[in-house]
Amino acid sequence: MKSLFDPKESQEFIAKYPAIPPKLALRVYTSRLIGRDPHLVLHGGGNTSIKLRVKNIVGEDQDVLYVKGSGVDLATIEPQGFVGLELNSLRKLQSLQSLADEEMENQLQINKVFYSSRDPSVEALLHAFLPPRYIDHTHADSILILTNQKHGEDFLKEALGPRVAILPYFMPGISLAKAVLEGYEKNPGVEAIVVIHHGIFSFGDDARRSYERMIEYVKKAEGYIEERTRRKVFGSARVGLTPPKDFSSSVACFNQIVRGACAFRTESNQLRRFYVEVRSASDLVKASLFHEAKDLCISGVLTPDHVTRTKNLWAYIEDIPEDDRTLQRMVRRVVDAYKAAYEGYFSSQLEAKKISREKLDPYPRIFLVAGIGLVTLGFTRKEAQIAADIAEHTLRAKILANRLDEYAAISDSHIFDIEYWPLQQKKLGRIPSLPLHGQIGVITGGGGAMGLGIADRLLAAGAAVVICDIDEPRLRKVYSILLKKYAESLIEKIIFDVTDYEAVEKAFQEISWKLGGIDILVPNAGTAHVAKVEDLDPKKFDQVMAVNLKGTFHVIKASIPVFKRQGTGGNIVVISSKNVFDPGAAFGAYSASKAGVHQISKIAALELAELGVRVNMVNPDAVFGDEEVPSKLWELVGPERMKSRGLDPAGLREYYRQRNLLKVQVTAEHVGNAVVFFATEASSATTGATLPVDGGIPAAFPR
Repeated sequence: MKSLFDPKESQEFIAKYPAIPPKLALRVYTSRLIGRDPHLVLHGGGNTSIKLRVKNIVGEDQDVLYVKGSGVDLATIEPQGFVGLELNSLRKLQSLQSLADEEMENQLQINKVFYSSRDPSVEALLHAFLPPRYIDHTHADSILILTNQKHGEDFLKEALGPRVAILPYFMPGISLAKAVLEGYEKNPGVEAIVVIHHGIFSFGDDARRSYERMIEYVKKAEGYIEERTRRKVFGSARVGLTPPKDFSSSVACFNQIVRGACAFRTESNQLRRFYVEVRSASDLVKASLFHEAKDLCISGVLTPDHVTRTKNLWAYIEDIPEDDRTLQRMVRRVVDAYKAAYEGYFSSQLEAKKISREKLDPYPRIFLVAGIGLVTLGFTRKEAQIAADIAEHTLRAKILANRLDEYAAISDSHIFDIEYWPLQQKKLGRIPSLPLHGQIGVITGGGGAMGLGIADRLLAAGAAVVICDIDEPRLRKVYSILLKKYAESLIEKIIFDVTDYEAVEKAFQEISWKLGGIDILVPNAGTAHVAKVEDLDPKKFDQVMAVNLKGTFHVIKASIPVFKRQGTGGNIVVISSKNVFDPGAAFGAYSASKAGVHQISKIAALELAELGVRVNMVNPDAVFGDEEVPSKLWELVGPERMKSRGLDPAGLREYYRQRNLLKVQVTAEHVGNAVVFFATEASSATTGATLPVDGGIPAAFPR
């Protein structure tokens, strides 16, 4: 750990924000220095503040506390990420012996300088009560390693020296604020305060001093730990247990199974699914094979602040059997045991505290999997990634803590208080209510106009989407367009050839590794060739059949083991064609292949119903795309169609618009809306159906 403070960079920060006081600009700068180091804080953890005297609207001097907003990430904080609070009003609260959460929140709200500011940090009172101008607070790994020890206070005193006050754990709020103030006043010359299980606060009258005091004491803790663990070893390998032979396949299978085992229905009967994140660095895999691995899983979080992201305990999977059914039974047994333990924890805490609370879901967020490493779950991909980041740091910290002496778990009472604290839960935000939230959609032919339209509509409905194609430049183009509208975490792209079954299987493994599995499969890859039957080259016929029919068969077949392992049903929405019912002359290869697609899809609907997987078909017509992302199909057939009818591109579009009953231009978004309709649970009673999206072509009416 070393100071990253750069005087030149700090002045550039002041110049970057000329509209705010220089001291506040420096507060932003040093907050980002803290936030960029994951050994200090992770994902919205920690908080910082500054006290300033500013002019109010009538020109009077006003003392204002600017404190980090709740949930704001220090790594990327901007000036507006700090909430201005009327300092002197908050300091009057020191006289109170207690303050209910609702009233504390009320006081923080009514003392905001700007009513539209976000909620301030739950530790705003602590920042207000302490006198120094700048205050920094982190959950530094090395500090928590020392606090989470049976003799933690002795270690801290020895490691950090006399200018650091050490306090027992307090629940955040007025009790912690008053205790920290008392610790500050009782220790003249104190430069930092450590709260057991909670972290470290440093302070000073200028930004650099407060920040560098933080670095100084964290560095001292790191050095102390390194010196005392240098020749010590923790963890012994289980004899004969090694990582799986086919690592990628095993990870993919496990993710699919665990995702299914942890899916659950809400009170409103909505199926809630998780996304998955995998971390398999060599030291994490090594730790997963320790005899002590299970003990690491049940020794709890490093700080109660992590519990809303990870829950307190982890689940341990002691082996990865090659047989799917054996693995499914093992995972479900572990998950059921975890749920039962969580139920017991919840009930015992309610009884001990004589309170009532609405129970959160009882499913684990972190699995330590023998031979694989860490696998984490989240209702969003970001949540799964945050849980994984915290789990990585926690696992490594616990190993160091046990090498130092003996890791001491935090009491269930403290954990429960934070896990069910409304002010802490507010940081997480609500789970989106979009109809496809939590689902993973896979679209072949993702590099064309149809693929773009389908992906756009699935993303808008809340799904994470994987676009797949063999044409890398086109795929990159579609990916870049989607990124302008949707979060990067929601979109993946994979290149593979649907005519190669092994390539399809490998791609589905990669998708399951990255996200967890597949819920919505959209076979959309297609090609065409224009020629009368007597002129049709058999090789061209085979090529069209290989992509359209065989490619659809490959992706449906490869998806079935995924749906089986998940056990949560799903949807296959096949992009077929109006030509199934209304073929055109000189279009035999395409029409025959799509007729075959239609038939194999109907057979799949018959066979997959027992898995709860619905297979439906969308029959579009005349979807051209635009100049930015044109239809690959119309690039192939359009020139011949224009030539035969004596039309230019605009005329051809108008011709197809005029021939349908509604006289509408059919777009890729219309097709995407049809896919969303079939993929939404409200349509769960429909399988084997065909939905035309063609503006109305009587000859193509399904019959």
